[in-house]
Amino acid sequence: MMPALPLSFLQPLMLLGLLSLPLLWWLLRVMPPRPRRIDFPPTRLLFDIAPKEETPSRTPWWLTALRLAAAALVILAAAGPVWNPKTGAARGAAPLTILLDDGWSAASSWETRIKAADELITEADGDRRGVAIVPLSEPARDITLMPAGTARVALRQLVPKPFAVERVATLPALERFLKATGDSDIAWLSDGIDSGRGVEFVDGLRKVIGDRSLTVVEGGAPPARALTAAENAAARMTVKVLRAAANGSDSGMVRALDQKGAPIGEAPYAFALQDRETEAAFDLPLELRNDIARLEIAGERSAGAVQLLDKRWRRRAIGVVSGSSAERAQPLLAPTFYLSRALAPFADVRLDDKSAPQQAITQFLDQKLPMIVMADVGALSPELRHRIDDWIGRGGVLVRFAGPRLAQADDGLVPVKLRRGGRSLGGSLTWEKPQHLAALAEDGPFAGLPVPNDVTVSRQVLAEPDATLAAKSWASLVDGTPLVTGERRGKGLLVLFHISADMRWSDLPMSGTFVEMLRRIVDASGYTANIGRIDTNTRTETAAPLRTLDGFGVLTPPPATVKPLPVDDRGRGTIEHPPGFYGPVDAPIAVNTLAATDRIVPLDTSNLTARRASFTNAEPHDLRGVLLSSALALFLADAVIVALLGGGLAMLLRRRAAHAALAVALALPAIAIAPSPSRADAASDTFAMKAVAQTRLAYVVTGDAGVDAIVKAGMSGLTLFLAQRTALEAGEPVGVDPARDELAFFPLIYWPVVPGAPKPPQKALDRIDAYMKQGGTILFDTRDAIDALPGTDGESQTPGMQQLRIILASLDIPELEPVPHEHVLAKTFYLLHGFPGRFTTGQTWVEALPRSEDDEAASRPARGGDGVSPIIITSNDLAGAWAMRPDGQPMLPLSPGKPRQREFAFRAGVNIVMYTLTGNYKADQVHAPALIERLGQ
Repeated sequence: MMPALPLSFLQPLMLLGLLSLPLLWWLLRVMPPRPRRIDFPPTRLLFDIAPKEETPSRTPWWLTALRLAAAALVILAAAGPVWNPKTGAARGAAPLTILLDDGWSAASSWETRIKAADELITEADGDRRGVAIVPLSEPARDITLMPAGTARVALRQLVPKPFAVERVATLPALERFLKATGDSDIAWLSDGIDSGRGVEFVDGLRKVIGDRSLTVVEGGAPPARALTAAENAAARMTVKVLRAAANGSDSGMVRALDQKGAPIGEAPYAFALQDRETEAAFDLPLELRNDIARLEIAGERSAGAVQLLDKRWRRRAIGVVSGSSAERAQPLLAPTFYLSRALAPFADVRLDDKSAPQQAITQFLDQKLPMIVMADVGALSPELRHRIDDWIGRGGVLVRFAGPRLAQADDGLVPVKLRRGGRSLGGSLTWEKPQHLAALAEDGPFAGLPVPNDVTVSRQVLAEPDATLAAKSWASLVDGTPLVTGERRGKGLLVLFHISADMRWSDLPMSGTFVEMLRRIVDASGYTANIGRIDTNTRTETAAPLRTLDGFGVLTPPPATVKPLPVDDRGRGTIEHPPGFYGPVDAPIAVNTLAATDRIVPLDTSNLTARRASFTNAEPHDLRGVLLSSALALFLADAVIVALLGGGLAMLLRRRAAHAALAVALALPAIAIAPSPSRADAASDTFAMKAVAQTRLAYVVTGDAGVDAIVKAGMSGLTLFLAQRTALEAGEPVGVDPARDELAFFPLIYWPVVPGAPKPPQKALDRIDAYMKQGGTILFDTRDAIDALPGTDGESQTPGMQQLRIILASLDIPELEPVPHEHVLAKTFYLLHGFPGRFTTGQTWVEALPRSEDDEAASRPARGGDGVSPIIITSNDLAGAWAMRPDGQPMLPLSPGKPRQREFAFRAGVNIVMYTLTGNYKADQVHAPALIERLGQ
């Protein structure tokens, strides 16, 4: 079968103009006659020269050919040529097998990949071949051949996964399928990123395929970028921005959001030519940095471009108190010197102000610090001990270090009972030698840390042996005596280092293990739930999934396949534990797509014998601009030639040959590089054709990926509900930019108000104002009814309402009122008493109904004339209630979740759409009693 030509025409009938080229050839042969040369006679003889009949000369064939070529280019451009190249997959009778990378790294260019796969399926459909789709993230999925139409439906149901693809796990299933199928043409739509074991997969794929045809489609799609290794340092928060290949300079912005999705700050990043890794830094106050719960690359739609942060990334303020006064004379030998240096990389250290230890502790308690470190602080007053006990029970972490004062004290602020006095090792009057550290407890917070061989302890405080001592020992010496003990009291922790915090009793403070021990303890501060096993009586805890990321980086309810996460798990996201938040709402555990040490590298497929294709091959190219530019260049060249041959400009050229030659030399390159007609015009035409082909609902694209995804799903859900319950079969909803897109095509535009977003440009506001005056309706939804304060005008004080006021301040808005009971909006399709969404407490506002001087409110008509309110305002988050996942389940929960609340939210949407499409035709119901009475007669 001959391959189809990848060239099509939008207006093929215009090609009939090519039949006129022979006629043009005959007409264009003629040109004005050449001027006659006559020797100049006396002036008298000029009157005797009689005019003679002039015979035109023939046009040169090459000039005629140039003119015909220009005319042919104009005709071809009028026919609307479009170049539709193919992906390059093999054509034949064998079935087609599509291997699809569908991990996080494919999400940013997912639509491009789906288009390329759809093009392959279309080619297979033309050859009547079966198609098998193999998503490489699902090794347990059965691989079967299906008709092209069924494969196209299955392709549209695929979505990218929020974790890295384990391609090797798919090879056994692929091998079994190819053995059963026999010959097959294979196309691999690769994301070009080695997520681990890439070389092993390429080698295994080469063996599995054998001599079958293979096409590798890679490149041409937007490169994937990722975030990892966020660190809340002393002065700023940094995060690494990664890319797979060093393909030139690149720059962008990383946004920081809080737990509610409100923006906190932005930080730029930039890649140099050969960089595959760069850094974005947020120079924000500590309090703001501690509120950051999400970092994301602006404009990047993938789970890898999102870094979720939990309390481990909070830079906690830690108070350090010393009971010794030696540091006043020798500060470099003081316990606070070693503690502040060890804690500074991951905490905000606050030292006492040279006051008494009890006063410093009271000051830190008043400041509500989550963690306090006391170095050799002796006995405390009963009132202060009681206050510290209450503080620990509410979640505080107290870390104590031994010393001469603590060895003589006797209080209950230690996890184990201590013997009075210290134990000396290695002195001149003792046979014992300094002890080394033994293995750290496997069920304690220090599990997994390396045990240093060069650390020794020369003095310690001993614990009274009892039945619980072993369970409370987190680190011990070689002789079995405890080095660190701890226990949980209420929601907090009490930890004791049985050595001093300086170098007098041990050289542990000089080791890296000391820093890591303190880091583990700091990680525990601020958590109300157990973060790991502390004693042998506690079983391994797990955290239930709270919200997980989808492949595009949007937080959604966790799917049913997600398993609880071990609370001590700090790895990357997997198919069983996708990235997201796990555990309690007040102290969730963040799991990210990439671990802090992960880097993304390009995948090497050079060992594969395969055709190579690019995703850009599947993109159609409009050739009208190129053809028209070429025709214009030919017409200008024709004009220059005629001027040279005809004598008009020829005289000038002869007089100023140098200047004219220079002008022509400069004009021709400018013509050659003249840009084609604006692609924006072509995009505008495509947008207009798409908008008018079907009735469509529209929504304003805010730039917030999370909000836009929910709104798009909500408008799609309402469109489906309209098709099921009404006669309206609308097309897919369209996202619009008021500053750029034409709005007149849409009867209703849904505008989700995002607090903190920049005010729309004046051009966009002018277009919105014109749209409402020309009969369009805009539904503003602040989506924050749940934030309104009861008993006050809380609805008008919410961030969403304040942002809406900023937008409406530049618009000509009519007088508004809450929807009256008799308003046509309440009965266009369903009879409604309210307009609930995700929330039910918000008020819905429309243009105030006209009042006459002698009419009361109860007797007002539903609407005057056939007009429709140009503006509707609500705060109930209608799109959030309409939003549905691809499996048909709701995307967001409802509040308060009344029975049939979502059904009534859809009904409210139907009424609003019908109202904007039909006006107030339901207002004629006021005549219904008279009509029924007449029919009865």
